[in-house]
Amino acid sequence: MTATVTPVSVRRPTLRLWWIPLAIVIFYALVAVCGPLLLSYDPVDTPLADRLLPPGSATTSGSIAVFGTDSLGRDVFAQVVYGARTSMLIGLSTVAICCAVGVALGVLAGYFGKILDAVLGRFTDVLLAFPGIVLAIVVAGLFERSIGLVILALSLTGWISFARLARGSAVSFRSRDWVDAARVMGVSSGSIMLRHILPFVVGPVAALFTVEFGLIVLAEAGLSFLGIGLPASAVSWGQVIASGKEYLATAWWISAFPGIALAVLVLVVGLLGDQLSSRYQRGSTTR
Repeated sequence: MTATVTPVSVRRPTLRLWWIPLAIVIFYALVAVCGPLLLSYDPVDTPLADRLLPPGSATTSGSIAVFGTDSLGRDVFAQVVYGARTSMLIGLSTVAICCAVGVALGVLAGYFGKILDAVLGRFTDVLLAFPGIVLAIVVAGLFERSIGLVILALSLTGWISFARLARGSAVSFRSRDWVDAARVMGVSSGSIMLRHILPFVVGPVAALFTVEFGLIVLAEAGLSFLGIGLPASAVSWGQVIASGKEYLATAWWISAFPGIALAVLVLVVGLLGDQLSSRYQRGSTTR
């Protein structure tokens, strides 16, 4: 007589390390907000006596250049800190505008459908025919340089991803039982979209928000690297990296430190977005 063995499902332990990228993002935010308040830095001041000092060197003013100085004697550490404020300000502002516009248009098109949905679909197809970064370069190069212009240029196509995501969610939820019941009870379309459809859009939109934030920060650095968009008084990681590209062999720190700061921020924001996306997918499968 053979004994039957009942298989036992073993649940593998999972490492919940989502708090690590979140903590790094919070650290970047604190540096962007509090760093410029603690550091005295003048982007116009160019102490040529301190030019191209390696990391850890003492300057003529008696301070320590932690990350060294650039070809004009400016402190690279201060530029990295001030660049964090510029990059995160542009990134958050741009993604917030894209999210608001895209979600509003997407929910409206997905809920009402028909002509509005068709018009939005054709309009986004036309915009997607042109690379977003090319449109941003054209717009930023035509007008006077400012932070607002960069935000506008990067927002031209950034809202499309949010619109398509919100539209798909609205289409999938507009025919649910609770939505039909709300229509029968005489609830207005605006209330239905706000109370019965929009809450289900928040999860995937939050995940997309983090991903788009990293892409926008990277795009802003690209524009600054090309010398387009931002004025000379605004410190950006892209500008600092561009200023050190001719000194990579002799003064590598000028481009290395802002490049590392940019790469780490984009990486951890992407990891955070991946964690939010996976958590949303698990929640949607158990709903």
